[in-house]
Amino acid sequence: MINMKNNLAAVDMPGRTNAEMMERRENAVARGVGAIHPIFAERAENSTVWDVEGREYIDFSGGIAVLNTGHMHPEIKKAVTQQLDAFSHTCFMVLAYEGYVELCERLNNLVPGDFPKKTALFTSGSEAVENAVKVARAHTGRTGVIAFTSGYHGRTMATLALTGKVSPYSAGMGIMSGDVFRAEYPCELHGTSEDDAIQSIERIFKNDAEPTDIAAILLEPVQGEGGFYVASPTFMQRLRSLCDQHGIVLIADEVQTGAGRTGTFLPWNKWVYQRTSLLSPNPLLADFLYRESQAKLRLWTPSQPAD
Repeated sequence: MINMKNNLAAVDMPGRTNAEMMERRENAVARGVGAIHPIFAERAENSTVWDVEGREYIDFSGGIAVLNTGHMHPEIKKAVTQQLDAFSHTCFMVLAYEGYVELCERLNNLVPGDFPKKTALFTSGSEAVENAVKVARAHTGRTGVIAFTSGYHGRTMATLALTGKVSPYSAGMGIMSGDVFRAEYPCELHGTSEDDAIQSIERIFKNDAEPTDIAAILLEPVQGEGGFYVASPTFMQRLRSLCDQHGIVLIADEVQTGAGRTGTFLPWNKWVYQRTSLLSPNPLLADFLYRESQAKLRLWTPSQPAD
């Protein structure tokens, strides 16, 4: 076992310029973790970030679109402090607590439709996607999944297979895991109509896998990494009907587009398709504690568009 206390004490801590911090990063952090900007944050407030050299920046990334309330919002700070004063972590499956149940209740109430709803909470979008697929496979007894071109669903092995772009996500890694079939996402800009997209699914049924082999059809109602392409209500309803016809689970991945980013809490609110497995947005999935998620829900109201 490594004595971390002694090892940390022995680390030479050089100056704190961005260049020096980048050098330390190069020596200590695996190359697989990317670095878009050669800047190290020192502190932040709302949409402003200051680096270790005191320079001021406007934060347009927001932790890759998860800081809907900005940095260090007073209500978020208060919620985190209250939670830490109570307890830090128990694992809900081992020792339950009210905050988890309350958050699930509130999320269920935000999902449209007059049918029973339930929620499970996960720590990342990839984990949410993989669990949705697991549920679909267990429910249907099938293994196949249809995903769409240009879709993005995560960086784990299973979600890389579902993601419709090789570069930069899985380049150099070889063929991803099987039982994933690719349909065309409707996009007028690229000449793919809604009829073309539906026909691409029918071709999968004809050439690759019977409908009885397909557990789920997975898509982003609004594609994120693919180029911010929007599926129309008509297309979503056609997918819903197709899934109902063949007993296929429809999974809507709103990890990047939920939490008010399209004007309603979920893009799903704009479409009429029920009995869909819904993946909730990253601002809630990636929170440190569920009490913070509750604070974020209080800060967002349906009458206010997203910032």
